[in-house]
Amino acid sequence: MSNKQQRTQITVIVGTQWGDEGKGKITDFFAGDVDYVIRYQGGDNAGHTLKVNDEVYKLHLVPSGVLYEKPISVIGCGVVINPQTLIEEISGLKERGKSPRLMVSERAHVIMPYHIAMDEALTGHQGKLAAGSTKRGIAPVYADKMYRHGIRMGDLLEPAIFEEKLTRAYQFNKEIIEKVFNLRYELSLEDIYTEYLSYGDQLKGYITDTELILYRAYDEGKTLLMEGAQGMSLDVDHGLYPHTTSSNTNAGQIFSGAGVGFHGDRRIIGVVKAYLTRVGISPFPSEILGKEADLLREKGNEYGTTTGRPRRVGHLDLVQVQQAIRVSGITELALTKVDVLSGFKKLQVCTSYDIDGETVTEMPGSLGKIRRAKPEYTTLDGWEEIDETQIENFCEGGFDSLPSAMKDYILFIETEVNCLVTIISLGPERNQTILR
Repeated sequence: MSNKQQRTQITVIVGTQWGDEGKGKITDFFAGDVDYVIRYQGGDNAGHTLKVNDEVYKLHLVPSGVLYEKPISVIGCGVVINPQTLIEEISGLKERGKSPRLMVSERAHVIMPYHIAMDEALTGHQGKLAAGSTKRGIAPVYADKMYRHGIRMGDLLEPAIFEEKLTRAYQFNKEIIEKVFNLRYELSLEDIYTEYLSYGDQLKGYITDTELILYRAYDEGKTLLMEGAQGMSLDVDHGLYPHTTSSNTNAGQIFSGAGVGFHGDRRIIGVVKAYLTRVGISPFPSEILGKEADLLREKGNEYGTTTGRPRRVGHLDLVQVQQAIRVSGITELALTKVDVLSGFKKLQVCTSYDIDGETVTEMPGSLGKIRRAKPEYTTLDGWEEIDETQIENFCEGGFDSLPSAMKDYILFIETEVNCLVTIISLGPERNQTILR
């Protein structure tokens, strides 16, 4: 295999912020030209919104490439799966005329009803240290995975093994819910067993050894597109802990989350929203409040795909982006929702923090320090409001046709983080995209 083939064979899409950067659109943009699209971490707490020919698709588990006929969509072993959600998502796609070419790893862990109950209990217990959970059982299922009494998708196809594992896991979780949190848990083991065997029966045509299939595909020179969920600051190790998700959201997770040791060079695209949003609890140094926040939220339609919750909004934070580039080895950036910033006379970009009188340009690991961080801004000129016709013209004309202030904003980002912006998204549609 040549070096050129290696460089183009693996493409990874990762979020550089708190998620909601527009990774679904960027994945969808490239997915039509690859052989496999792989989701490698997270669960149905993530949501990717796609708009194709005025139709909107909201996906939570199925990879964004499912809207194309060519690629095979893969849910890897690093994903945690609520099988009911997956079945509903597959059914919804079929009702809209899409027939998913989908494979699900037999090693992916299953979200059980007691995980969702545990999530509710934990959120109340954690108070101001909570992550702003979507309460879909994500943290408890990953915890059970590490306790080594988790249920995997392949177990749903083996009734005796499933019963053996479920008996222990059910007892463990029920006793914690009832004896630690003093809450009632009334769903019986028998009901769960019957319900989840039914899910396994409905999904058996999709469940397989995806790791071996992907290894063989990679060895044959097939092209693979890796779709990450959430963003860098939600990474359980490198993010703003404990206000994080429960999986690794950086690009290194592709190896364990897909189950293949990819040895060639990779194209790693970090997706950056042109401003900043956050669903959930945590310090947010560049957060905007009041009328300005309301305006930006409405212009950008900033409401969670999964929860519907209004997103907190803020100025672009390049300290955050710089950490994502460093940890994930990002090779290029995709800048999304640039159009939303149109009409603002001035734009502020956070380039460092003031922490206890010291200028800090790297994301601190200390929760205390990030709580005390005050943003230090560079102010740039904005540009006039742009309409759909202008966006179409810009996409045809390329980067050089953009308003000078918009180009300056993009070039400023590149210079500050020392990484090229090669993709510029000016709207939710596939064709509202500029490649540099």
